[in-house]
Amino acid sequence: MDKYLKLAACILLTLSIGAISGIATSSGINNWFMELTKPFFNPPNYLFGPVWTLLYFLMGFSFFMILQSPIKELKRKAIKIFVIQLSLNFLWSFLFFKFQLIGLAFIEIMLIWISILAMIITFNKINRIAAVLQIPYLIWVSFATILNGAICWLN
Repeated sequence: MDKYLKLAACILLTLSIGAISGIATSSGINNWFMELTKPFFNPPNYLFGPVWTLLYFLMGFSFFMILQSPIKELKRKAIKIFVIQLSLNFLWSFLFFKFQLIGLAFIEIMLIWISILAMIITFNKINRIAAVLQIPYLIWVSFATILNGAICWLN
């Protein structure tokens, strides 16, 4: 039972981080963001919620897999990298939507990308499946980085 509680806690942690940042920054999405010039490849707003929900779920699940690993020497490093990337992810929404600092958000999302890559590399040394589960996150943040840069350029 302890294993299932830990799994639920990991998934709830990541989903909660996403929900808190989404709720806290939603006023910027509904007002200011709608007025920005966006590139032709900007996806519809309704797509972001389901995609991020899936990505946060995968983050939580792979984090659980890392916590379950008997490999102790890399686990501490993996946890630190996970916390860093999740913190950077949380901060980005505030920079972009709440404070409307598009340029700073663009720099910060590049740090997110680097931290996700570091997480995947570290997770892979502990649990290959946990690492592979983060590839969609890296792909989505790669796209989001291009989108953030294009919005910065156009505005």
